[in-house]
Amino acid sequence: MTDLIHSWFDSANVPDTNFPLNNLPYGVFSTNGGAHRCCTAIGDAILDLHALEESGKLEFGGALKGGSWNAFMTRGPGDWARLREALTALLREGAANTADLQPYLVPMSEARLHMPFAVTEYTDFYASRHHAFNVGSMFRDPENALPPNWLHIPIGYNGRASSVVVSGTPVTRPHGQLKGPDDAAPRFGPSQRFDIELEMGAIVGQPSSGPISVSQAFDNIFGYVLLNDWSARDIQAWEYQPLGPFQSKATATTISPWIVTAAALEPFRAAPSEREKPLLPYLAEPGPMNYDIALEVALTPEGGHETVLSRTNFREMYYSAAQQLAHHTSCGCPMRVGDLLGSGTISGPQKDSRGSLLELSWGGKEPFAIDGGTRAFIEDGDTLTLRGHAQGDGYRVGFGDCIGTVLPARSVEGNG
Repeated sequence: MTDLIHSWFDSANVPDTNFPLNNLPYGVFSTNGGAHRCCTAIGDAILDLHALEESGKLEFGGALKGGSWNAFMTRGPGDWARLREALTALLREGAANTADLQPYLVPMSEARLHMPFAVTEYTDFYASRHHAFNVGSMFRDPENALPPNWLHIPIGYNGRASSVVVSGTPVTRPHGQLKGPDDAAPRFGPSQRFDIELEMGAIVGQPSSGPISVSQAFDNIFGYVLLNDWSARDIQAWEYQPLGPFQSKATATTISPWIVTAAALEPFRAAPSEREKPLLPYLAEPGPMNYDIALEVALTPEGGHETVLSRTNFREMYYSAAQQLAHHTSCGCPMRVGDLLGSGTISGPQKDSRGSLLELSWGGKEPFAIDGGTRAFIEDGDTLTLRGHAQGDGYRVGFGDCIGTVLPARSVEGNG
């Protein structure tokens, strides 16, 4: 395990900061309603990389002077490594001319964070065995919980890039078709079983035009974010057969504001789950490609206190992001810079490690306790928070919170 890299910026050396020098995540910020600017986080501050390139202290062909990280990602792994090395040199303990860097530091509390990259396409997978088993057990039975293909193939569906939003963006309860009991006709109304999905998102940083290997896919991933794929379970139950989720997962997908790079996560690589059936050769992993990242879900009711509902770990995934990406390209599907791959709900083996309210309440049959009451699904005014970090020896590599508050459904007028 890598040791803490000490910085001259004191708050970066505090053991419980999300942003030590080992991390250097990438984001986009503004102050006082100004332009969006590329930045990194260090301790309790933001380092303005747009201004550093503008001043000539960094040189990346102007890629740091835009309002997103897409242009920089396009420059490729060589420049990814070069920027990380340059920032480490500027911020490391004992660096020369540290006073020259002070004008480029902004207190985190004074900044507003924005979408860190432009999402070109969004694909969501279903790649946690515990989650798939729980859902299958609920709606079928434990003997037939997993579909026949699940242990052979990373299952996914193409979602809506337009609905991906940054942490802090309110989420409005969706309307949709809701099926009544037995043979009753469906009705149109607000979802009553609105839910979250605790996921990680992998960001494609290099394009591909045909099939790529798992190893190539691993190298093409620029970094990771926390991801909450909001899901209307009652809309989903009526619409998903025969083609799968559609409107039930198009309301919003919330991501954390900081891209934690694959380089920062390198010391935390974890071995894959034990394979219950041999995978086809094109999905074979040459080494550990999962990550040891502790995750949690918390719910805060309007006017109440937070309750942590679940704790789990990204290493629970049966298929890694690299396997998902390699499979995505296997038919020849081109991938573009800024493509986002959702891991699918991350659940562990215990009840308190389940990554969705659907599982935590077992389909609504077992409501769970929160501050001042109980929940089975999300109520208006609830705030859901996802957190994650990789734990080193005396430091952590964190993602920042991924937060969304649910607003009441808007009225929907008919055409009559």
